[in-house]
Amino acid sequence: MIGLLLGAVLGVVLTGVGTPLFIRLLHKRGYGQIIRDDGPTTHATKRGTPTMGGVVIVTNFVIVYFITHWILHLLDLETSGITVSALLLLFLTAGMGLIGFLDDYIKISNQRSLGLTPTGKIIGQGAVGTTFAILALNFPDSDGLTPASTAISVFRDTSWDLAFAGTVVGAILFVVWSNLITTATTNAVNLTDGLDGLATGAVAMVSVGYVLITLFQANQSCSGTTAAGGCYQVRDPMDLALLGAILAGVLMGFLWWNTAPAKIFMGDTGSLALGGALAGFAIFSKTQVLLVVLAGLMVVIAASVIIQVAYFKLSGGKRVFLMAPLQHHFELKGWAEVTVVVRFWLIGLAFVVAALALFYTEWVILQ
Repeated sequence: MIGLLLGAVLGVVLTGVGTPLFIRLLHKRGYGQIIRDDGPTTHATKRGTPTMGGVVIVTNFVIVYFITHWILHLLDLETSGITVSALLLLFLTAGMGLIGFLDDYIKISNQRSLGLTPTGKIIGQGAVGTTFAILALNFPDSDGLTPASTAISVFRDTSWDLAFAGTVVGAILFVVWSNLITTATTNAVNLTDGLDGLATGAVAMVSVGYVLITLFQANQSCSGTTAAGGCYQVRDPMDLALLGAILAGVLMGFLWWNTAPAKIFMGDTGSLALGGALAGFAIFSKTQVLLVVLAGLMVVIAASVIIQVAYFKLSGGKRVFLMAPLQHHFELKGWAEVTVVVRFWLIGLAFVVAALALFYTEWVILQ
């Protein structure tokens, strides 16, 4: 528990202090945000605001993890040490962040709102996601648990095992399934990142949700001496909880500078990295389907884009929303940006609470 508090505090402090230094660097280099011409007119004032703030988020996420373990070791409070699950989750986060960084850099260098080509993005994300998925099925611990399994999970692994046709086929199907989850989360966070602080606060709430889930899994582990009905077979839950606490802390530190009026945007560097992190948490904590509820706000926002595009094509040019993603619809209806953000945060919090309630209810039923 001390490790979680230490990681969260270090995340807040280092990001809160480091972000303005990065803002100055970006200002010197002229790395400012390119605004879509078809976006809300109120966003024109944001042109030139430093972007690629995701570099600070990803860098501190990784650094604080290792610093926390180092301090715990010095204080003789280390319990499990650095784990494979944590390293793989950091790899997925940083890897997706790298794809986002390339996208941001191309936008800034060419002074246009389009970065990597869709094909380039898919290839990059696919390479990172596939490498992650393959590695996640390896490195068994003393109990034979690997960071991920081929079973589809809701609150825990279900009987729907992708390895039904054999180990090799199961591994291939898991790679596809894992990539679908990662692609969905990265796109959902990317679409949510349209207003100052919206995605930052929303992902921080989901991160706290995963802290609570993995802490509970650690306390109800099947490998413990008090294992009972409804116990969890999750690899390295305490280290996953530490990562959740660190990520929440880092995002809170970043939010200080990202809240309206934002002094810096996370860019695709941040949104793709955060999407990767959420996918990693869902896969490793074996709550893949529950993520749909836990990150419900982002699911709704992504769905609004799908609905808008589909209806536009099927109706010959008509629209369901004034503009998609959904947050811009309410902006065009006259809501102030801060009003939209706070109300969407409340909706996001409601989804997190609902997911935690479902998670706990399932455990109670199994007792």
